[in-house]
Amino acid sequence: MPTTPVTAANSSSSGTAEEILLELVDEDGNTIGTAEKLSAHQAPGRLHRAFSVFLFDEAGRLLIQRRALGKYHSPGVWSNTCCGHPYPGESPFAAAARRTYEELGISPSLLAEAGTVRYNHPDPDSGLVEQEYNHLFVGMAQSSLRPDPQEVGETAFVTAGELTERHAQAPFSAWFHTVLDAARPAVRELTGPAAGW
Repeated sequence: MPTTPVTAANSSSSGTAEEILLELVDEDGNTIGTAEKLSAHQAPGRLHRAFSVFLFDEAGRLLIQRRALGKYHSPGVWSNTCCGHPYPGESPFAAAARRTYEELGISPSLLAEAGTVRYNHPDPDSGLVEQEYNHLFVGMAQSSLRPDPQEVGETAFVTAGELTERHAQAPFSAWFHTVLDAARPAVRELTGPAAGW
């Protein structure tokens, strides 16, 4: 994955863990500052910029992932293809492409903006809060997955019906349905009416 000035400035060359900063925003999505990642998620949460990616295969099935058990937030639950936070100064589009590659080993095709959604979702298990201004993206997954086991426990391509069945049987992230519902118009445009989204 190419290194940009923003990603280079936010990565550690010494291999030691460095503080990860998120971009704080106002209710209109305007940048107002930064905060350390964990502190921004501690109750009551601070509104920050995030992104969510929904990738589909040629059959119109959604790629979902089960978050790795070692994740500090919402470990072991199913969620959308990829989600995360841009570095301060990094565009949401660039961050979405970067993290999809880092987590799943693929570069999305036809990645397109699908709007934004603002939400406040407490996670009862961890006590952390997702207070996010989320940029949504839809696209295609057209190459073989190479998931990073530190990030991703499992992946699956599911139809709309299979997603409903899986959701009834397995835990999903607190934000999953909020971001999926907000992205549905763009999802339908990408996958067509026959896919049932």
